[in-house]
Amino acid sequence: MTTNNDELRPKRSYHSASNERPASSNRNFGNERRTQQDGYYPERSSYNQDRSSYNQDRPSYNQERSSYNQDRPSYNQDRSSYNSNYKDSRQENYSGNNEGGMRKRRPRVGERPQSPQRVADGNYNNRSWGNQPSSGPGKPGKLAKPVKKLKKKKPFKQVKYKENADPNAPIRLNKYLANAGVCSRREADEFIQAGVVKVNGQVVTELGTKITRADAVMFHNQPVQLESKVYVLLNKPKGFVTTTDDPENRKTVMELVKSAASERIYPVGRLDRATTGVLLLTNDGDLASKLTHPKYEKRKIYQVWLDKPVEMEHMQMIADGIELEDGEIHADAISYVTEEDLTQVGIEIHSGRNRIIRRIFEKLGYRVMKLDRVYFAGLTKKKLSRGKWRYLTEQEVNILRMGAFD
Repeated sequence: MTTNNDELRPKRSYHSASNERPASSNRNFGNERRTQQDGYYPERSSYNQDRSSYNQDRPSYNQERSSYNQDRPSYNQDRSSYNSNYKDSRQENYSGNNEGGMRKRRPRVGERPQSPQRVADGNYNNRSWGNQPSSGPGKPGKLAKPVKKLKKKKPFKQVKYKENADPNAPIRLNKYLANAGVCSRREADEFIQAGVVKVNGQVVTELGTKITRADAVMFHNQPVQLESKVYVLLNKPKGFVTTTDDPENRKTVMELVKSAASERIYPVGRLDRATTGVLLLTNDGDLASKLTHPKYEKRKIYQVWLDKPVEMEHMQMIADGIELEDGEIHADAISYVTEEDLTQVGIEIHSGRNRIIRRIFEKLGYRVMKLDRVYFAGLTKKKLSRGKWRYLTEQEVNILRMGAFD
């Protein structure tokens, strides 16, 4: 059965045949409130009257609610006593007394289980910290290693040596300038001839002039004083030239001892660039001349590594003497370092000729692979690493000054 929707829909009434909707003069728009005179909700006023009577009956309900709240504190008191009893039982459970207490709670996923060593006051008992003996399963009773603090290396304190020189003893002027660190003796002669050196206010141009340590010396109108003596022992590494200045801009041994002293020091003797070992640096010209002059014959010991084993007959030839381009040379002593390795030889010699050790073995058909000086005029490199240096002791300096070296 079909129903026509048009029949159920209310029909609109129009006052004119043009089907236009008449304008209502009683309709309100905007924020104006509709009143009962407009014809809308005429029954709303009666509804509001019924609601006011309902609100008058409501205070009785509020009074009953206040009496309910008065009875609630007793419930809160019971809850606090329950919490205290639960806390006591929990503490007994974690302190180890689990006879009548509650069961331990299983830790949740991702939660760290609480240690049974913890007590109610929050502290841990029988637990090792720091250097106390460990009770773990790994190594019981082993002390933990303390963290080592890096000690800052203290700079070397320069040694002050006693001066035994007589202040009234005569000294050559060029030597005085050299000992003062102004220049070398040869350069001092040139400055003296140029007239830039004064002694007691007078210009001195004559070479060989002698003065005393008490005289006042001026160089370029600046006072000159003798420097304190410095003695530095270096374990020379490979690749450094034994000189104060190199025209080819190669590394020199002075770079290794630049922090040793503010005074002008220089190496005593020479070592090849590839040769390592004991090297003395000082500003004591008298001692340097004694250690390097051929007539004093200072003892030197070298350890030599060769490209092949040295034959016994060649060892005897070196001891007896070999003729080189600059004269005959012989070793004071020579021997193998070990019987298992015949390529290592120890040789003692007094000569200070240039490259004398290398030339000896090259004469016999050997090539020196490595050369190390282990002894020089009583000085050794004991407890001194390669490339490191130290000051000579007062006793070592006195032995060198007295000539009690071989």
